[in-house]
Amino acid sequence: MLALKLFLWPGVRWYLRRRVNRVIEEVNTRLQIEIRPFQLTRKQALVDQLLFDDKVVAAIKDYALEHQIPKEMVQAKVLRYANEIIPSFNAYLYFRFGYWLSKSIARLLYRVRVGFFDDDGLKKIPAGSSVVFVMNHRSNMDYILVSFLVAEKTALSYAVGEWARIWPLQSLLKSMGAFFVRRNSGNPLYRKVLERYIHLATRAGVCQAVFLEGGLTRDGKLREPKQGFLDYMLRDYHSDIDPDVVFVPVGINYDRVVEDVSLTRKLDPAASKRSRWFVLKTTLKFAFKMLLMSRRKRWLRFGYASVNFGRPLSMRQYSEREKIEFSQLDQSSRFDQVGKLSHRLMKEIANVVPVLPVALMSQLVLEHQSKWLSALELKTLALTRIEQLLSKGAPIKLAANASEGILSVALTMLLGRGFIESRDNLMRANPDALNLLRYYANSIAQWDD
Repeated sequence: MLALKLFLWPGVRWYLRRRVNRVIEEVNTRLQIEIRPFQLTRKQALVDQLLFDDKVVAAIKDYALEHQIPKEMVQAKVLRYANEIIPSFNAYLYFRFGYWLSKSIARLLYRVRVGFFDDDGLKKIPAGSSVVFVMNHRSNMDYILVSFLVAEKTALSYAVGEWARIWPLQSLLKSMGAFFVRRNSGNPLYRKVLERYIHLATRAGVCQAVFLEGGLTRDGKLREPKQGFLDYMLRDYHSDIDPDVVFVPVGINYDRVVEDVSLTRKLDPAASKRSRWFVLKTTLKFAFKMLLMSRRKRWLRFGYASVNFGRPLSMRQYSEREKIEFSQLDQSSRFDQVGKLSHRLMKEIANVVPVLPVALMSQLVLEHQSKWLSALELKTLALTRIEQLLSKGAPIKLAANASEGILSVALTMLLGRGFIESRDNLMRANPDALNLLRYYANSIAQWDD
C-alpha cells in the first residue's frame, strides 16, 4: 500500500495531468475564446476564494447576528453552498467525451442547422471579454445542442437546476463546467454566495450560457425574461476598468421537442403529478424505441433542430450609449435598467428563433381548424406565409427547390403523431391535439401581426 502511494498514484496523476494539458494546448489553438485560467483552477482554491470574498464575509456576519448563531456554523453553511455551486471543470472530459456525446445525440435525433447573423461580430469580440450566450429554453436538449455547436469556438459554463443533482449525472455535469443553482431559493445567504461566484466567473472571462426565461416554456411562447443572472453579472460592473461583458442572443427551435407532451400537460391544473418510476419507465421506453428506428425514420419523426446566433451586444458600448454605470446605481434604479436590458435581449432572441416547417404548418392548421384542406392547399398557404415572413425579416431558410418536399415531411410528422387527422385525402386539426399544435405554432408567434 505504501508503494502504491509513493510510486503508483503520483505516476497516474502525472500521466492524467499530461493528457489534460495536451488537450488544453490543442483546443486553445483553435478556439475563438480560449479556456480561462479560472476554469482550470482547482476547485478547492475557488471555494476558498469565495469563502473569503469580502461581501460573502460581510453576509456571514449579518446572517450570524440576525439568527443569533455562531459564525462558524454560518461559515459551514457557506462552505456547503460553495462546494455545491462551483464546478470541477475537466477539459479532457469536455472536449474528448462531452463533445462526442452531444454531437452523437444531436445528430442521432435531428437534422441540425446553425446560422450566424453576425459571424464577423463574434470573431471581433476583444480577447479577454466575458462572453455570455443568452437564449430561449425549449427543451433540455438545448444544453446538448448548443454545447455541441459552439465547441469549436469555446467551452461553455451552464447553470443547471435541481433536476441534475443525481448521481452520476451531477459529477459528469460539474466536470463539464456546469454550476448548480437552487432556482427558487429565497435564502439571502445562498443568493449572496451564488451572486459572488457569478461575479468572479464573469470578471475572469468565463464563457457562460444563460436561459433568460429561467425555465422551459410550457405553452411554446417566449416567457418574460428573468433579471437575476444579469443583475449578478452587472451590479459590480465598471465599464471603464473591467473586461467587457458581451451578450450574444441565441434562438433555438425544434420540429419536435422531446418533452412536448409532458410540458403541455402541465398547463392543465387538474393533471396529476407523474411518479419518478413512471418518468424513468417512459424515458427508457422512448430511448429503446429510438435505438430500434432506422436513420430515415428518425429524420421523419424528429425533423430539424436549428440554432441561430444573433448580433453581439457589448456592455461597454451599451453603458456609454445609454450613459449608465451599473455599479453606481441604487438597487431600484439598477433593477429598472437590468429589466430594460433583459427585455431588449429577449427581443433580440425572438428575432433569431428559427422558423421551422412543423411550427409553420401547425400555425396554418390551427388557423383553418374548422376546414378540411388538401396537402396541396396547406403547402400553398405555407409558401405564401413564408413570403410574408421573409418580408418581415424572419429567420427562415428554405430553399425554393426543396420547400415542397420539406413541407410534405412536416405534414407527415403531424399526421404520424396524431396532431392532424385525415379523411379522403383531406386534413384538419385533431381536436384532441390542439394544445400541442399551439405549442409548436407559438414558437413563431412573435411574427404574427
